[in-house]
Amino acid sequence: MSILGENNKIMRRPESQEANEYYWGYINQVKGDDPIGTLAANKTATLHLLAGLDESTWNYAYGPGKWTVKEAMVHIIDTERIMSYRALRIARNDQTPIEGFEQDDYILPSKAAERTPASILSEYAAVREATIALLKHLDDEMLGYYGQASGFPFTTRALAYIIPGHEIHHMRVLKERYGIG
Repeated sequence: MSILGENNKIMRRPESQEANEYYWGYINQVKGDDPIGTLAANKTATLHLLAGLDESTWNYAYGPGKWTVKEAMVHIIDTERIMSYRALRIARNDQTPIEGFEQDDYILPSKAAERTPASILSEYAAVREATIALLKHLDDEMLGYYGQASGFPFTTRALAYIIPGHEIHHMRVLKERYGIG
């Protein structure tokens, strides 16, 4: 069992009704019951993996219509922000339905291609620290609240697992299809 935040609360894994079936592909990427520890470990591993890449690798896409490494990382950042926002809203028991987002529509306006790798890694690290700070201070009641996002019910707890699971998925893609690592 893991310790959550400063209140020494134990976070359990979400149950099947806490997220739409699609998101279990991400939740199941997280081993054990410590999504906050996974977020911290992933941050260290991701920064280490990507820090030494040259510019041509950052601009590489493994096929036509596929994202570059820069675009994939900006997607991870954007999705983490959105999922953290959802977690905040649901943890505060906000019952207003939260709209969905189309990930591909975010890429072009992000202007990822114009960014430096250092700027992307810096933003990634800052967003990750903000996510960890948010999740560390949620108690069992807040983790168990339900809300609606993208037309589906979620608990805050499920989102706490989806965030690291989403990154694990994309880092696996970077390793397998981009040859990184």
